[in-house]
Amino acid sequence: MRLLIRMSLCATLLGLAFAVTAAASANASAFTLAGHVYINDNTAGTNTIAAFSRHSDGRLTPLPGSPFAAGGAGPGAPVASQGSLQVTGSGRYLLAVDAASNQISVLRILPGGALRLVPGGVVGSGGVHPVSIAIHGRLVYVANAGVGGSDFTGFRLSPWGHLRPIPGSTVSVPDGSQPGDVLFNGDGTKLAGTLVGTSQIVSFTVGGDGRLTAAPGSPFTAQGLGPFGSEFSPTNPSQLFVSNAHNVGPDTGTVSAFSVSHDGDLNPIGASPFADLQTAPCWVEISHDGRFLFAVNTAVPSISSYLVRGDGSLKLIGSTTFKEPAGLAPEDARLSPDGGTLYVVGSGGAVVTAFRVNGGNLSELASSPAPLPAGATPSGIVVN
Repeated sequence: MRLLIRMSLCATLLGLAFAVTAAASANASAFTLAGHVYINDNTAGTNTIAAFSRHSDGRLTPLPGSPFAAGGAGPGAPVASQGSLQVTGSGRYLLAVDAASNQISVLRILPGGALRLVPGGVVGSGGVHPVSIAIHGRLVYVANAGVGGSDFTGFRLSPWGHLRPIPGSTVSVPDGSQPGDVLFNGDGTKLAGTLVGTSQIVSFTVGGDGRLTAAPGSPFTAQGLGPFGSEFSPTNPSQLFVSNAHNVGPDTGTVSAFSVSHDGDLNPIGASPFADLQTAPCWVEISHDGRFLFAVNTAVPSISSYLVRGDGSLKLIGSTTFKEPAGLAPEDARLSPDGGTLYVVGSGGAVVTAFRVNGGNLSELASSPAPLPAGATPSGIVVN
Protein backbone atom coordinates (compact mmCIF):
# COMPACT_ATOMS: atom_id res chain seq x y z
CA MET A 1 0.00 0.00 0.00
CA ARG A 2 2.82 2.40 0.94
CA LEU A 3 4.49 1.61 -2.36
CA LEU A 4 1.30 2.46 -4.28
CA ILE A 5 0.92 5.72 -2.36
CA ARG A 6 4.53 6.66 -3.07
CA MET A 7 4.12 5.81 -6.78
CA SER A 8 0.93 7.89 -6.96
CA LEU A 9 2.64 10.83 -5.23
CA CYS A 10 5.63 10.59 -7.57
CA ALA A 11 3.31 10.56 -10.58
CA THR A 12 1.51 13.63 -9.27
CA LEU A 13 4.75 15.51 -8.63
CA LEU A 14 6.08 14.49 -12.03
CA GLY A 15 2.89 15.77 -13.65
CA LEU A 16 3.21 19.06 -11.82
CA ALA A 17 6.83 19.33 -12.90
CA PHE A 18 5.86 18.76 -16.50
CA ALA A 19 3.07 21.36 -16.21
CA VAL A 20 5.41 23.96 -14.70
CA THR A 21 8.05 23.25 -17.35
CA ALA A 22 5.46 23.52 -20.13
CA ALA A 23 4.11 26.80 -18.73
CA ALA A 24 7.63 28.22 -18.40
CA SER A 25 8.42 27.11 -21.93
CA ALA A 26 5.23 28.71 -23.27
CA ASN A 27 6.00 31.93 -21.40
CA ALA A 28 9.56 31.97 -22.73
CA SER A 29 8.25 31.33 -26.23
CA ALA A 30 5.95 34.35 -25.94
CA PHE A 31 9.03 36.52 -25.41
CA THR A 32 11.24 34.95 -28.06
CA LEU A 33 12.83 37.65 -30.20
CA ALA A 34 11.33 37.47 -33.70
CA GLY A 35 12.69 40.66 -35.24
CA HIS A 36 12.47 44.42 -34.96
CA VAL A 37 10.16 47.35 -35.73
CA TYR A 38 11.43 50.81 -36.70
CA ILE A 39 9.47 54.07 -36.82
CA ASN A 40 10.45 57.39 -38.43
CA ASP A 41 9.75 59.79 -35.53
CA ASN A 42 10.00 63.01 -37.63
CA THR A 43 11.15 64.78 -34.49
CA ALA A 44 11.73 68.53 -34.69
CA GLY A 45 15.39 69.39 -35.09
CA THR A 46 17.41 66.18 -34.98
CA ASN A 47 15.28 63.46 -36.55
CA THR A 48 15.21 60.12 -34.74
CA ILE A 49 14.21 56.53 -35.43
CA ALA A 50 12.40 54.59 -32.72
CA ALA A 51 13.42 50.93 -32.52
CA PHE A 52 11.64 48.01 -30.86
CA SER A 53 12.34 44.35 -30.30
CA ARG A 54 9.50 42.36 -31.85
CA HIS A 55 8.59 39.24 -29.92
CA SER A 56 7.00 36.07 -31.23
CA ASP A 57 3.67 36.94 -29.60
CA GLY A 58 3.63 40.29 -31.44
CA ARG A 59 4.40 42.53 -28.48
CA LEU A 60 7.02 45.28 -28.69
CA THR A 61 9.67 46.37 -26.21
CA PRO A 62 11.94 49.40 -26.77
CA LEU A 63 15.43 48.51 -27.95
CA PRO A 64 18.28 49.74 -25.70
CA GLY A 65 19.60 53.03 -27.07
CA SER A 66 16.33 53.88 -28.84
CA PRO A 67 15.56 56.35 -30.32
CA PHE A 68 18.55 56.59 -32.66
CA ALA A 69 19.60 59.82 -34.40
CA ALA A 70 18.83 59.67 -38.11
CA GLY A 71 21.35 62.30 -39.12
CA GLY A 72 19.09 64.91 -40.68
CA ALA A 73 16.31 67.16 -39.41
CA GLY A 74 12.68 66.22 -38.85
CA PRO A 75 9.74 68.60 -39.35
CA GLY A 76 8.10 68.05 -35.97
CA ALA A 77 4.96 66.81 -37.73
CA PRO A 78 3.94 63.68 -39.68
CA VAL A 79 5.01 63.85 -43.33
CA ALA A 80 1.63 62.53 -44.57
CA SER A 81 2.95 59.92 -46.97
CA GLN A 82 3.50 56.20 -47.35
CA GLY A 83 7.02 54.75 -47.28
CA SER A 84 9.05 57.44 -45.49
CA LEU A 85 11.13 54.63 -43.96
CA GLN A 86 12.41 51.64 -45.93
CA VAL A 87 14.78 48.70 -45.50
CA THR A 88 17.02 47.20 -48.17
CA GLY A 89 16.28 43.70 -49.40
CA SER A 90 19.37 42.39 -47.62
CA GLY A 91 18.14 43.82 -44.33
CA ARG A 92 21.50 45.56 -43.93
CA TYR A 93 20.46 49.22 -44.28
CA LEU A 94 17.56 51.42 -43.22
CA LEU A 95 16.74 54.52 -45.29
CA ALA A 96 14.80 57.43 -43.78
CA VAL A 97 13.51 60.76 -45.06
CA ASP A 98 14.62 63.86 -43.16
CA ALA A 99 11.91 66.15 -44.45
CA ALA A 100 12.98 69.38 -42.75
CA SER A 101 16.55 69.29 -44.07
CA ASN A 102 15.73 67.92 -47.55
CA GLN A 103 17.89 64.87 -46.95
CA ILE A 104 17.90 61.08 -46.89
CA SER A 105 19.72 59.16 -44.14
CA VAL A 106 21.23 55.69 -44.47
CA LEU A 107 21.65 53.75 -41.24
CA ARG A 108 23.32 50.39 -40.70
CA ILE A 109 21.17 47.81 -38.92
CA LEU A 110 23.51 46.12 -36.45
CA PRO A 111 23.17 42.41 -35.51
CA GLY A 112 21.22 43.19 -32.32
CA GLY A 113 18.88 45.60 -34.11
CA ALA A 114 20.52 48.86 -33.03
CA LEU A 115 21.10 51.54 -35.68
CA ARG A 116 24.28 53.36 -36.61
CA LEU A 117 24.48 56.17 -39.15
CA VAL A 118 26.69 55.22 -42.08
CA PRO A 119 29.67 57.62 -42.39
CA GLY A 120 28.69 60.04 -45.14
CA GLY A 121 25.22 58.50 -45.05
CA VAL A 122 23.22 61.76 -45.12
CA VAL A 123 22.66 63.10 -48.64
CA GLY A 124 20.46 65.65 -50.37
CA SER A 125 17.15 64.21 -51.52
CA GLY A 126 17.28 65.83 -54.95
CA GLY A 127 14.37 68.12 -54.16
CA VAL A 128 12.42 69.77 -51.35
CA HIS A 129 10.63 68.02 -48.47
CA PRO A 130 11.25 64.30 -49.17
CA VAL A 131 8.32 62.14 -48.11
CA SER A 132 8.67 58.65 -49.59
CA ILE A 133 11.38 56.16 -50.61
CA ALA A 134 11.30 53.18 -52.97
CA ILE A 135 14.03 50.52 -53.10
CA HIS A 136 14.69 47.70 -55.56
CA GLY A 137 18.08 46.08 -55.23
CA ARG A 138 20.59 48.92 -55.32
CA LEU A 139 18.21 51.30 -57.09
CA VAL A 140 16.53 53.93 -54.89
CA TYR A 141 13.95 56.60 -55.78
CA VAL A 142 12.80 59.43 -53.56
CA ALA A 143 9.56 61.43 -53.82
CA ASN A 144 9.95 65.12 -52.93
CA ALA A 145 6.74 67.07 -52.23
CA GLY A 146 7.88 70.62 -51.44
CA VAL A 147 7.35 73.85 -53.36
CA GLY A 148 10.28 74.60 -55.65
CA GLY A 149 11.46 70.99 -55.69
CA SER A 150 8.59 68.57 -56.26
CA ASP A 151 9.99 65.56 -58.10
CA PHE A 152 11.08 61.94 -58.19
CA THR A 153 14.87 61.49 -58.06
CA GLY A 154 16.96 58.33 -58.45
CA PHE A 155 20.03 57.08 -56.58
CA ARG A 156 22.33 54.08 -56.50
CA LEU A 157 23.11 52.53 -53.12
CA SER A 158 26.64 51.17 -52.79
CA PRO A 159 27.45 47.99 -50.82
CA TRP A 160 28.86 50.32 -48.12
CA GLY A 161 25.61 52.26 -47.75
CA HIS A 162 26.43 55.36 -49.78
CA LEU A 163 23.77 56.94 -51.98
CA ARG A 164 24.90 58.37 -55.30
CA PRO A 165 22.49 60.45 -57.45
CA ILE A 166 21.80 59.05 -60.92
CA PRO A 167 22.51 61.83 -63.47
CA GLY A 168 19.42 62.75 -65.46
CA SER A 169 17.08 60.70 -63.27
CA THR A 170 15.00 63.53 -61.79
CA VAL A 171 11.41 63.79 -63.03
CA SER A 172 9.81 67.06 -61.94
CA VAL A 173 6.13 67.47 -61.17
CA PRO A 174 4.22 70.77 -60.71
CA ASP A 175 4.29 72.50 -57.35
CA GLY A 176 1.18 71.62 -55.41
CA SER A 177 0.89 68.14 -56.92
CA GLN A 178 2.06 66.79 -53.55
CA PRO A 179 3.63 63.38 -54.19
CA GLY A 180 2.50 61.00 -51.47
CA ASP A 181 4.10 57.68 -52.35
CA VAL A 182 6.70 56.21 -54.70
CA LEU A 183 7.13 52.46 -55.21
CA PHE A 184 8.61 49.78 -57.43
CA ASN A 185 6.79 46.68 -58.59
CA GLY A 186 8.20 43.31 -57.58
CA ASP A 187 10.56 42.83 -60.52
CA GLY A 188 11.75 46.45 -60.57
CA THR A 189 10.59 47.14 -64.14
CA LYS A 190 7.89 49.66 -63.14
CA LEU A 191 7.72 52.61 -60.78
CA ALA A 192 4.57 54.43 -59.73
CA GLY A 193 3.76 57.43 -57.59
CA THR A 194 0.66 59.14 -56.25
CA LEU A 195 0.03 62.88 -56.62
CA VAL A 196 -2.32 63.68 -53.77
CA GLY A 197 -2.79 67.38 -54.54
CA THR A 198 -3.82 66.95 -58.16
CA SER A 199 -5.53 63.53 -57.82
CA GLN A 200 -3.24 61.83 -60.32
CA ILE A 201 -1.05 58.74 -60.57
CA VAL A 202 2.29 58.74 -62.38
CA SER A 203 3.59 55.55 -63.95
CA PHE A 204 7.00 54.79 -65.43
CA THR A 205 9.05 51.98 -66.90
CA VAL A 206 12.52 51.62 -65.40
CA GLY A 207 15.52 51.37 -67.72
CA GLY A 208 18.67 49.39 -67.15
CA ASP A 209 20.47 52.66 -66.35
CA GLY A 210 17.93 53.39 -63.60
CA ARG A 211 16.27 56.27 -65.47
CA LEU A 212 12.52 56.49 -65.94
CA THR A 213 10.36 56.62 -69.03
CA ALA A 214 6.84 57.93 -68.51
CA ALA A 215 4.03 55.65 -69.62
CA PRO A 216 1.86 56.92 -72.47
CA GLY A 217 -0.82 59.07 -70.87
CA SER A 218 1.01 59.53 -67.55
CA PRO A 219 0.06 61.19 -65.25
CA PHE A 220 -3.27 59.38 -65.13
CA THR A 221 -6.39 60.83 -63.54
CA ALA A 222 -7.14 58.90 -60.36
CA GLN A 223 -10.50 57.24 -59.74
CA GLY A 224 -11.10 59.33 -56.65
CA LEU A 225 -9.86 62.45 -54.89
CA GLY A 226 -6.48 62.44 -53.22
CA PRO A 227 -4.93 59.10 -54.27
CA PHE A 228 -2.61 58.35 -51.40
CA GLY A 229 -1.28 54.97 -50.34
CA SER A 230 -0.39 52.44 -52.99
CA GLU A 231 1.00 48.95 -53.30
CA PHE A 232 1.90 46.59 -56.11
CA SER A 233 0.75 43.02 -55.57
CA PRO A 234 3.62 41.03 -54.05
CA THR A 235 2.66 38.06 -56.23
CA ASN A 236 1.70 39.85 -59.47
CA PRO A 237 3.94 42.77 -60.53
CA SER A 238 1.34 43.93 -63.08
CA GLN A 239 -1.33 44.75 -60.46
CA LEU A 240 -1.34 48.11 -58.67
CA PHE A 241 -3.70 49.15 -55.86
CA VAL A 242 -4.27 52.77 -54.80
CA SER A 243 -6.39 54.22 -51.98
CA ASN A 244 -8.54 57.28 -52.68
CA ALA A 245 -8.41 59.17 -49.40
CA HIS A 246 -10.04 62.54 -50.01
CA ASN A 247 -13.45 61.72 -51.45
CA VAL A 248 -16.02 64.19 -50.13
CA GLY A 249 -18.39 62.98 -47.42
CA PRO A 250 -18.28 60.29 -44.73
CA ASP A 251 -17.92 56.63 -45.71
CA THR A 252 -17.07 57.48 -49.33
CA GLY A 253 -13.51 56.16 -49.43
CA THR A 254 -12.52 53.74 -52.18
CA VAL A 255 -9.59 51.60 -53.29
CA SER A 256 -8.67 51.35 -56.96
CA ALA A 257 -7.19 48.33 -58.72
CA PHE A 258 -5.20 48.70 -61.96
CA SER A 259 -3.49 46.36 -64.36
CA VAL A 260 -0.13 47.72 -65.52
CA SER A 261 0.88 47.03 -69.11
CA HIS A 262 4.44 46.48 -70.37
CA ASP A 263 4.76 50.19 -71.18
CA GLY A 264 3.36 51.29 -67.80
CA ASP A 265 -0.16 52.11 -68.97
CA LEU A 266 -2.79 51.81 -66.23
CA ASN A 267 -6.15 50.16 -66.84
CA PRO A 268 -8.89 49.72 -64.20
CA ILE A 269 -9.64 46.15 -63.14
CA GLY A 270 -13.28 45.05 -63.08
CA ALA A 271 -15.60 47.44 -61.26
CA SER A 272 -12.76 49.54 -59.83
CA PRO A 273 -12.85 51.63 -57.66
CA PHE A 274 -14.10 49.40 -54.84
CA ALA A 275 -16.09 50.88 -51.96
CA ASP A 276 -14.39 51.10 -48.59
CA LEU A 277 -17.54 52.19 -46.68
CA GLN A 278 -15.24 54.17 -44.39
CA THR A 279 -13.66 57.65 -44.42
CA ALA A 280 -10.15 58.53 -45.60
CA PRO A 281 -8.51 55.22 -46.55
CA CYS A 282 -4.94 56.45 -46.72
CA TRP A 283 -2.40 53.67 -46.21
CA VAL A 284 -2.36 50.29 -47.97
CA GLU A 285 -0.71 46.97 -47.13
CA ILE A 286 -1.12 43.60 -48.91
CA SER A 287 -0.57 40.16 -47.41
CA HIS A 288 2.60 38.44 -48.59
CA ASP A 289 0.60 35.81 -50.48
CA GLY A 290 -1.30 38.58 -52.32
CA ARG A 291 -4.71 37.35 -51.12
CA PHE A 292 -5.74 40.17 -48.77
CA LEU A 293 -5.49 43.95 -48.83
CA PHE A 294 -5.69 46.16 -45.73
CA ALA A 295 -6.58 49.87 -46.00
CA VAL A 296 -6.01 52.10 -42.98
CA ASN A 297 -8.88 54.58 -42.56
CA THR A 298 -7.26 57.51 -40.79
CA ALA A 299 -10.38 59.55 -40.06
CA VAL A 300 -12.50 56.79 -38.45
CA PRO A 301 -10.10 55.21 -37.38
CA SER A 302 -10.35 51.63 -38.63
CA ILE A 303 -8.76 49.13 -40.99
CA SER A 304 -10.74 47.74 -43.92
CA SER A 305 -9.99 44.24 -45.16
CA TYR A 306 -10.47 43.07 -48.74
CA LEU A 307 -10.17 39.74 -50.48
CA VAL A 308 -8.01 40.10 -53.59
CA ARG A 309 -9.38 37.88 -56.34
CA GLY A 310 -7.12 36.30 -58.94
CA ASP A 311 -7.91 38.95 -61.53
CA GLY A 312 -7.05 41.74 -59.05
CA SER A 313 -10.62 42.77 -58.27
CA LEU A 314 -11.48 43.38 -54.62
CA LYS A 315 -14.22 42.11 -52.31
CA LEU A 316 -14.74 44.04 -49.09
CA ILE A 317 -14.69 41.69 -46.06
CA GLY A 318 -15.31 44.28 -43.35
CA SER A 319 -13.61 46.79 -41.07
CA THR A 320 -11.88 46.54 -37.70
CA THR A 321 -11.78 49.45 -35.27
CA PHE A 322 -8.95 50.29 -32.88
CA LYS A 323 -9.21 49.71 -29.12
CA GLU A 324 -8.25 53.31 -28.32
CA PRO A 325 -9.50 55.36 -31.30
CA ALA A 326 -9.64 58.85 -29.77
CA GLY A 327 -7.11 61.07 -31.53
CA LEU A 328 -5.19 58.07 -32.85
CA ALA A 329 -4.85 59.14 -36.54
CA PRO A 330 -3.46 55.79 -37.76
CA GLU A 331 -1.11 55.95 -40.73
CA ASP A 332 1.52 53.71 -42.29
CA ALA A 333 1.10 49.95 -41.78
CA ARG A 334 3.39 46.97 -42.31
CA LEU A 335 3.07 43.21 -41.85
CA SER A 336 5.62 41.06 -40.05
CA PRO A 337 7.70 38.80 -42.33
CA ASP A 338 5.54 35.80 -41.40
CA GLY A 339 2.39 37.80 -42.15
CA GLY A 340 0.94 37.05 -38.72
CA THR A 341 1.00 40.55 -37.23
CA LEU A 342 0.07 43.94 -38.70
CA TYR A 343 1.73 46.99 -37.12
CA VAL A 344 0.23 50.46 -37.60
CA VAL A 345 1.69 53.86 -36.74
CA GLY A 346 -0.66 56.11 -34.75
CA SER A 347 0.53 59.65 -35.41
CA GLY A 348 -2.03 61.37 -33.19
CA GLY A 349 -1.31 59.25 -30.14
CA ALA A 350 2.40 58.67 -30.92
CA VAL A 351 1.95 54.91 -30.59
CA VAL A 352 2.30 51.68 -32.55
CA THR A 353 -0.71 49.38 -32.60
CA ALA A 354 -0.50 45.67 -33.38
CA PHE A 355 -3.11 43.30 -34.81
CA ARG A 356 -3.11 39.53 -35.07
CA VAL A 357 -3.84 38.54 -38.68
CA ASN A 358 -5.97 35.54 -39.57
CA GLY A 359 -6.53 35.65 -43.31
CA GLY A 360 -8.48 38.86 -43.78
CA ASN A 361 -9.55 39.11 -40.14
CA LEU A 362 -7.79 41.35 -37.62
CA SER A 363 -7.82 41.45 -33.81
CA GLU A 364 -5.81 43.97 -31.81
CA LEU A 365 -3.33 42.44 -29.37
CA ALA A 366 -3.86 42.82 -25.63
CA SER A 367 -0.37 44.38 -25.38
CA SER A 368 -1.24 47.06 -27.97
CA PRO A 369 -0.59 49.96 -28.32
CA ALA A 370 3.10 50.56 -27.57
CA PRO A 371 4.13 54.18 -26.86
CA LEU A 372 6.71 56.03 -28.96
CA PRO A 373 9.45 58.30 -27.58
CA ALA A 374 8.61 61.79 -26.36
CA GLY A 375 8.49 64.30 -29.20
CA ALA A 376 7.69 61.72 -31.87
CA THR A 377 5.33 62.79 -34.65
CA PRO A 378 5.54 59.50 -36.51
CA SER A 379 5.09 58.48 -40.11
CA GLY A 380 6.82 55.53 -41.73
CA ILE A 381 7.39 52.01 -40.43
CA VAL A 382 9.64 49.04 -41.18
CA VAL A 383 9.12 45.54 -39.78
CA ASN A 384 11.79 42.87 -40.11
